[in-house]
Amino acid sequence: MNLDNITVNTQSSIRIAGSKVLYFDPFQVQTAAHDADVIFITHDHYDHFEPDSIKRISGEGTLLVAPESMKSKVLSESGMDAQKCLFLNPGESGEVCGLNVETIPAYNKLKPFHTKGKKWQGYVVTMDGIRYYVSGDTDVNEDIEKVQCDVAFIPIGGFYTMDGKQAAEYIGKLKPKAVIPTHYGSIVGKKTDGQDFQRDLTKVDGGIQVELKLDELA
Repeated sequence: MNLDNITVNTQSSIRIAGSKVLYFDPFQVQTAAHDADVIFITHDHYDHFEPDSIKRISGEGTLLVAPESMKSKVLSESGMDAQKCLFLNPGESGEVCGLNVETIPAYNKLKPFHTKGKKWQGYVVTMDGIRYYVSGDTDVNEDIEKVQCDVAFIPIGGFYTMDGKQAAEYIGKLKPKAVIPTHYGSIVGKKTDGQDFQRDLTKVDGGIQVELKLDELA
């Protein structure tokens, strides 16, 4: 599967280019491209919701999608007009720029960092016939086990989220066509976590394509 249309800037800052240009949790974006059709925000931690990066990638027609629980913060800090924002709760779906968008609850099961009550979320976005799942910061839980996707973006750095071994077991059950690990090598996790995850996944299911986009930045 060709994933050259995907870049990961750092952490979980993802850009997917297709019939639309999509950004997820833009963070430490240096280039003022102003090319985003849709910006998706998973939750309000500083490494996932960064107004400066949002301003660098947004243009006249950009739309922003975020959790309903973040509405007041987004409207006061993002620089986006209210009419260009869509707020959804976990488990809801909608259409944005002609793309089908489904929200998936994202939360820790035992850790205090991302509690279910905060109503934060990942996204499954269908573009050009491909279902992209960007999980946000989450542990493996019963909600993300229901996801169906072609390409999965999963955190592997541990501590705040699932670690690489947990992620490998999860992806082995999910069985997407491809997976891109995120959320390691900078704020949390080691730079070698991507390679460790790839080895762990091979032991579980060697048929799933792994792209180490963050390793390209090392």
